[in-house]
Order: sequence, then C-alpha cells, then structure tokens
Amino acid sequence: MPGLLLGDVFPDFEADTTIGKIRFHDFLGSSWGILFSHPRDFTPVCTTELACAAKISDEFKKRGVKMIALSVDSVEDHRNWSKDVMAFNSEAGTALPFPIIADDKRALAVQLGMLDPDEIDKDGIPLTARCVFVIGPDKKLKLSILYPATTGRNFDELLRVIDSLQLTAQKKVATPVDWKPGDKVMVIPSLSEEEAAALFPNGVTTKEVPSGKKYLRYTQP
Repeated sequence: MPGLLLGDVFPDFEADTTIGKIRFHDFLGSSWGILFSHPRDFTPVCTTELACAAKISDEFKKRGVKMIALSVDSVEDHRNWSKDVMAFNSEAGTALPFPIIADDKRALAVQLGMLDPDEIDKDGIPLTARCVFVIGPDKKLKLSILYPATTGRNFDELLRVIDSLQLTAQKKVATPVDWKPGDKVMVIPSLSEEEAAALFPNGVTTKEVPSGKKYLRYTQP
C-alpha cells in the first residue's frame, strides 16, 4: 500500500459512518480491528461479502476484533443498502452488526491507497478496491490484502490469518502453509535449541532434510 507498510501506525482518521462520526483509534479502543473496503453500495459482489461478514460477525467478536466496512457512497445509501444485505441473509429487519464508513469524497481511499484504476464508475472516477486491513491493539498495521473489485474475498481465510496473527503475537512461533487452529506450529529460526526446549514444554520435533540444517522445527502451541 503506498505510504502504509506493515508495522506502521494506522491513520487515526475521522469519518462519518452508519453509527455517527467516529475517530478510528477511539472506535478500536484496545481491541484488534479489521477494516474492509467495498467498491460501491448496491452491487452484487459487495452485497455477498457484507452478508457473509454479518453472518460470521460473532466469530470476529470471539477473537476480540472490531469490524468496520468502507464504501464510497453516503451514510444514507449505506443504511438502505444494509437492509438489502440483511435480507440477503434472510434476516430482514435485523441491523447490520458493524458500521460502514461513508467515503463519498474518496479521501480515505486515496490516503490508504485503495483505488482500483481498472474499475471506473459512470463519471470516470476509479472505484475503491477490495482492501483488508488488520490492525493490532497497538494501532499498528498487522496485515493488508488488496483484491481487485471483480474478486470477492474469503472471510474464512481472514479469520484464519487473524488466528495466526494473534497466536504469533503471543508466542515465538510461525504458522506454516494451510495452518489452522489446533495444528502444529513452527519454532522461529532465531531461537536456539535450548531456548526452544525451555519455551515449549510439549516438545519440539525437527524434520530432517538433505542439507542437514535443523530449521524445520515443529511444536504444539
């Protein structure tokens, strides 16, 4: 993302949302946060994404993650679109369980590098791409993923990476390919064998490889 790298403090912007004006850091408090942007209200892929996010919002809540969406339309449009989203979930009359930021002037889309030059609206202005930002309790950017407007996101994968981020923030481990909670994790290379043995009482197993290097070390977190 132009100007925003992993480990940077996420901008503390003010914005109008479906729950009123917010300051982003105050909204997050001491929680983790996920901000996901959408190209436009009342569009098909965006509606399926918001519906999925609403359906599994309790999974984010269990992980202590505050959710917030962003689209380039007005608060009024967001509120009306939210009714369609919940109806898509067969939950008509139920409120969307997270707010949507109104970025109708695209100020945040520009600031955070979220515009998709290949997707243009009727006025010739680029739409917002499908960005995902995960922010830690320290207000620093922990993960960013950028999808084009034509590709919907996988929210199960977002939960998986949040599980990984939260685990690896607490323990000196890394999660291997296709890892999911309950699987073995990898001991980070900077730990000596003695340090690893002391930190991981469940034991450490090492996979032998032709190089003879002992870097594929696994443990149960």
